Amino acid sequence: MRKLRSISAALTMAAGSLAAGAMAPQPAVALTPPVAMTADSLPTWQTNGIVFAMAQANGTVFTGGTFSSVRPSGEAAGGPNEREAVNFAAFDAATGAPTDCRLSFTVGSGTATVRALAVSPDGATLYAGGFFGAVNGTPVSSLAAIDIATCTVRTDFAVAVNATVRALAATADTVYLGGDFSSVDGQPHDNFAAVTTSGDATSFTANGDAPGRALEITPDGANVVIGGDFDRVNGTSSHALAVVDATTGTVVKGYGSSFIPSTSVVKDITTDATGVYTGNEGTGGGVFDGRIALNLSDFNQRWRDTCLGATQSVEVYKSVLYSGSHAHDCSTMNEYPNQRRKHLLAESVDNPAKLGWFPDTNDGLGEGIGPRVMAVSSSGGTDYMWVGGEFTTVNGVAQQGLTRFSSGPDTGVPTTPNVNASSVTPGSVKVRIQTSLDLDDSSLTYRVYKNGAATPVYTTTASSLPWVRPQLTWTDTDVTAGATYTYRVTASDGTNTTVKSPTQTVTAATTPEAYPTQVLTDGATLYWRYNETANTFVADNSPADDGGNHVGGPTRGVSPGAIAGNGSTAVTYNGTTQWSYSDAKRNRPNSYSIETWFRTTTTTGGKIVGFGDRTTEASATTDKHVYMTNAGRLIFGVRSGSNRTITTSGAYNDGEWHHVVATQGSNGMRLYVDGSLQASNFLITGGNDYVGYWHVGGDNLSGWTSRPTSNYFAGSIDETAIYPSVLSASQIAQHYNLGKNG
Repeated sequence: MRKLRSISAALTMAAGSLAAGAMAPQPAVALTPPVAMTADSLPTWQTNGIVFAMAQANGTVFTGGTFSSVRPSGEAAGGPNEREAVNFAAFDAATGAPTDCRLSFTVGSGTATVRALAVSPDGATLYAGGFFGAVNGTPVSSLAAIDIATCTVRTDFAVAVNATVRALAATADTVYLGGDFSSVDGQPHDNFAAVTTSGDATSFTANGDAPGRALEITPDGANVVIGGDFDRVNGTSSHALAVVDATTGTVVKGYGSSFIPSTSVVKDITTDATGVYTGNEGTGGGVFDGRIALNLSDFNQRWRDTCLGATQSVEVYKSVLYSGSHAHDCSTMNEYPNQRRKHLLAESVDNPAKLGWFPDTNDGLGEGIGPRVMAVSSSGGTDYMWVGGEFTTVNGVAQQGLTRFSSGPDTGVPTTPNVNASSVTPGSVKVRIQTSLDLDDSSLTYRVYKNGAATPVYTTTASSLPWVRPQLTWTDTDVTAGATYTYRVTASDGTNTTVKSPTQTVTAATTPEAYPTQVLTDGATLYWRYNETANTFVADNSPADDGGNHVGGPTRGVSPGAIAGNGSTAVTYNGTTQWSYSDAKRNRPNSYSIETWFRTTTTTGGKIVGFGDRTTEASATTDKHVYMTNAGRLIFGVRSGSNRTITTSGAYNDGEWHHVVATQGSNGMRLYVDGSLQASNFLITGGNDYVGYWHVGGDNLSGWTSRPTSNYFAGSIDETAIYPSVLSASQIAQHYNLGKNG
């Protein structure tokens, strides 16, 4: 952090709350290195179907797939500027508009499709593979060569392939192909083959026992890395991936099913000067859906990304591996749990930790895969990342089949920071900031402005990612008791700066506020007071800075809150679609206390506070929770071998504020309501061991005792605190009395 001028204030930041491998804070620049491609989608013509294949040459991007027309960006299908494009279109990389090269790939029976494209090293010839019988009326057989200069079919390249071609790669004298075929030019070749650039068969033999889906020539030209559905190549066991000799097809390196599970296949392969990178897709349980980096020196694994979500494409640009998938669960990477899909990701070629590049598409048409192919093309000194697939939106805007990004300039502004300010003790005001989100900048600079001044009183830099947006807490000690202050905050990526956040007005405390002071004194490591009136941020008042996020838009600023006389507010949940979760992932607590206030008249029950393994989705694993039955009774449950619960005899859905505390430690489970012990089990001292997040207002209750009608709580909640220890009965009674009496 860096002071801009010396005043009596301090800035603290949450330590260790970023996902493992996330970059440490650094001065913000337009793009956070090593990312060198913006996430700002550029105007690009669209298709009316799926793009499966891409290649580029000299500033032109060639696309193939299953579509019949293209249209300008922003125009709906069937619009006035739509033009015919039968399974193929060529585009200017810099403008996103079609070129004059028009080719129609057709077939007499069935549905024609282009599944693979590759350009010769000299940029003169485009090779196309798929399932088709003619190009612009010229007969071909699922493989064609196009003269790029004239955009015409090369009739001297006549190769008959008896089934779909799914992968292509070319050298100066050889074209390698993979697919579903069993013969090439009348000669037996199972799923992989090679022909000369004149269209003659070669002696290359790499017979797979199942379809080939990907192949890439190593930079030295000595080997070809092949991928697909196969279990054997030339009779040698090697599941889904193999390295073969570029001349003979002999297996150079094989991989058993322990390397890539039998339930997974390789969908794409790319290389750079030092590595080979695979994109993988699985079906069923125990699958591998992520990416593998192999060293070119020995073809052994460098790293593995085990995110779930069917990787379809991989592309290296300036030491970063970009990928297209629908990654929905990266918990095995110590990143995000199962949640909304993320379709475009980036990671260093040396390290699989996610980098700050998160443009997004939707799943789209067809199989609901999203992006399927990527390619980088240069024009006019700018590099462009083209992405094709079956998506119909990009960054939330309608855009079908194609999109592109560039190496600059970066025009995307970060989200405006969410801010909360409060004063509990005399002599200080705490300003809490939820770090912002920028789709191509994980490291941002934050500036705090006080009392409308043009110059910030403090500046700091912090990192954030879409699934972990750490809370920053600034403590301003240059205040006078009883005086009123205002605070606003901006976020900047070094080029683009947000507007100032909405004004937070605070009156500096004249005396310590009794209830929160006691909660903090007793060691809370999460303390949500719900005094925010807008946005999705839940500020943590504890030193842990474990801020949270609201889901579904619960009502904020509900007054009066639970604590008498302090003017605080609460949050109200609708009992069906709303909850809140903590930002930071936590290990299972051994000894802990859960405390909150609630008010409800619900007859459908619901979870009030609990621990779960997911955030924006219902958790698969839950325990350490307090929930209400339909009858209004409270249950404290943990998972210790089986579900263990204790239950109150009385009901608390009477519309009044109640205080509940659940504790577990070496003295077992205890449940207190309104300062008094209501239920206990001294024998259950442990619980389920997993990492997770605290939830308020709802989460999965499947399988739990007296499961209520709803997993979600309909009512108001206030002053939620989590402690890393067991509160004593006297401490709990003291909290209740302070809350009731102010």
